[in-house]
Amino acid sequence: MSGGHGKQAVRTGDAPSPAGAYSQGVVAAGLLFTAGFGPQDPVTGAVPETVEEQTAQVLRNVRAVLAARGLTTADVVKVTAHLQHLRRDFAAYDAVYREFFTAPYPVRTTVGSDLMDILVEIDVVAVVPG
Repeated sequence: MSGGHGKQAVRTGDAPSPAGAYSQGVVAAGLLFTAGFGPQDPVTGAVPETVEEQTAQVLRNVRAVLAARGLTTADVVKVTAHLQHLRRDFAAYDAVYREFFTAPYPVRTTVGSDLMDILVEIDVVAVVPG
């Protein structure tokens, strides 16, 4: 255990390393909370061009952190998504999102945000069984 109150960091080389003072994920109170992930490839650091490609890479990064604790997107209960161009990109983002999640879908908040040279950033909260 690292930190207080039963908080445990989750780390994986299959998702981008933190660019600041934060963990890729934290397990606490039976939940796994992920950092907000962008579309960087964890190996090369490359960022794809389109919102569709970026959404898919973001969700692969999120999925990698879930997998580090034996979880899948089926365990996710809450998603927060930030889009640089909310009106322009929502439909394309949502179409890719549907490839990663199945019903019953997690609750989701999607907002327009001023992002740092990317089009999509997503974080999730998942239930850890047991």
